[in-house]
Amino acid sequence: MDAATKVEMQPALSPGSSCPEPEWPEQERADQLARGAALKWASGIFYQPEQLARLDQYRSREVQRTCSLEARIKSVVQSYLEGVKTGVWQLVQAHEAVQGAREALGQVHGLLRSMAEATQDLEPLREQVAQHKQLQALSQLMPRLRAVPAAVAHTQTLIDGQQLLEAYVSLQELEQLQEETWAPLGGLEVPVFEGLGPLAEALGLAVEAAAGAAGKLAREDPALLVAAMRVAELDAGRTTSLGQAPRDWRQRCLRALQEGLEKTHFGTPLLPGPGALAGWLEALQVALPAELATAEALIAPCCPPYYKVVQLWAHTLHGGLRRCLQQLLKGPELVAADAFTLLHWALHVYLGPEMMGSLELGPEADVSQLEPLLTLENIEQLEATFVAKVQASVAQWMQKALDGEVAEWGREQEPDKDPSGFYHSPMPAIVLQILEENIRVTSLVSESLQRRVHGMALSELGTFLRSSSVSVLQSDGVASGVLAPVETALDELQRRICRLVLEALLVELQPLFAALPSRLWLSSSELLEDVCERTARFCRDFQRVRNPAVQLLLAEAERTVVLQYLRALMQGRLVCRGADERTKAAERLKHDAAQLRELFLGLGLEESVQCAPVLLALRELLNLRDPTLLGLEVAGLRQKFPDVSEDHISALLDLRGDVSREQRLAALISLQSLPQPSQPACHRALFSLVPAPTPTPSSCLPSGSCA
Repeated sequence: MDAATKVEMQPALSPGSSCPEPEWPEQERADQLARGAALKWASGIFYQPEQLARLDQYRSREVQRTCSLEARIKSVVQSYLEGVKTGVWQLVQAHEAVQGAREALGQVHGLLRSMAEATQDLEPLREQVAQHKQLQALSQLMPRLRAVPAAVAHTQTLIDGQQLLEAYVSLQELEQLQEETWAPLGGLEVPVFEGLGPLAEALGLAVEAAAGAAGKLAREDPALLVAAMRVAELDAGRTTSLGQAPRDWRQRCLRALQEGLEKTHFGTPLLPGPGALAGWLEALQVALPAELATAEALIAPCCPPYYKVVQLWAHTLHGGLRRCLQQLLKGPELVAADAFTLLHWALHVYLGPEMMGSLELGPEADVSQLEPLLTLENIEQLEATFVAKVQASVAQWMQKALDGEVAEWGREQEPDKDPSGFYHSPMPAIVLQILEENIRVTSLVSESLQRRVHGMALSELGTFLRSSSVSVLQSDGVASGVLAPVETALDELQRRICRLVLEALLVELQPLFAALPSRLWLSSSELLEDVCERTARFCRDFQRVRNPAVQLLLAEAERTVVLQYLRALMQGRLVCRGADERTKAAERLKHDAAQLRELFLGLGLEESVQCAPVLLALRELLNLRDPTLLGLEVAGLRQKFPDVSEDHISALLDLRGDVSREQRLAALISLQSLPQPSQPACHRALFSLVPAPTPTPSSCLPSGSCA
């Protein structure tokens, strides 16, 4: 193709445009790349002059290449045009087919419309045909339908006569006739069958009643019980095409079995009153195992095996009893005897071999894995009730016993004596026996109840004197320190009683100690002899008291005498005039200490608990020759008697009569500088119970009590 032909084939440019606008952007880019490649090739070929001679060859070759490309393009375009022509023809054919289908559908729609109109015209005829069929079926069933009322009445008669199997067969026949009638009549309800629903309910109630009286029927009429069970099982497999709900007589029978059993044993609305609980529980202890034995021997053979009658019986009795006990505990508070009986019965008897744990009962009767009869809260409530009631009773009895004991000992005649000649009262032994018996009995219930009653007994025992019989309350497994608070309280109570007893002795001795110390006291032992005589006469009656109480009485009496002696020394009634009087005073203290020691040893008081040795310590303070050594002597006195105070030391120094102010201050300073000694466990207070006279300001330390 020459250049002129190429020019003619190019599309004409529109006015005002310098180049034709490409149809696609990709075409323009391809043109640009092609032109660029051609220019590059041409510039490379014709760059040298000798290459221009071959220009005709290059032109001829390019013309051939162009012709080849144009032929290929024409072939492709021709193929494309043929495909387009075929597609257009197919579209025309499809359009014609669619048009024909549309016309056919229009004709069909018209036919359907005409048929619907014809169908509406035939509807009355169709209804008449259906009615004709129903009437035909009804005419065929009429003889059987006429017999339905009589069959219903006969079935009711069978139910009333407790012929349950025959009644169920008759009911099934009636229901079968109802189903056969329902389909031909197109679901039309026939009034003659309206009595079937109440009839079936009456039969269900009869089956329930028989199941509820299973225990009685198993003994008197087992055939009726078996018939009721068979009816319930037969009805469990019943199917119906009428869409009726299942009657579920099997579950109703199981519920009736349980309700009848509960009503037999726990149906009485009145719970046992106070004091009647033990008899009620004893009756249950006999009745419940007998009921389980009856269930295993008589009722189980009348029921299907999967009813598990013995297990059902055991669980039902357990649940009914549990609810009954819960109701009982929500009522008025039980008395102590009933609370104890219920605890013991529920925790030990119920599951024991005498009752539900009997070896004669099979494993199906095991209720040990069920909820316990009493919850932990119930047990706590019953234990607290029992302890509170018993404590109130014991406290009331003790008060009456004490009142009677006071009246007994207040009589003018001499108290009772035991075979050994000691004054004797049976009340402590009786009290301990009662408390011990309460503790022993509660051990039959539970360890927690025993601990509660044990604590109650110890608290109540605080009203009585200490006795060696307290050890009977020390049960095995209880810490030995449990009795310590009670023993401490009892010791304190005994000492208070001793002080009350010794008040009479104190009244006799106070006038005698009013003359001590004095010049007469320095020269004569008559004053202390009077004290010893009256004390011995007063303590002679202590011989009727047993140990350890007699030792306590004698120890308190001896300490009372010594305290009165110390009180008299601290009053400042005597000041020694010289060394001779100090020596006499020291010897008098020594003699009086020995006299008191012999007196109480004779009365039976052990020497180790006597307080009279304090007089010997005071003797050393008075007998000291060199006043400059008073500091050492005072320190020794403080070491022996930690409760001696500066005021007591000052009063004793006043008794010496030869201590200067400087020596007194030095002794008191040395006393004040000493560390406070620890009091030994066996120490008994002496100086702290003796009031000291207020010292004169000249004998006080700057930091002393009178500063």
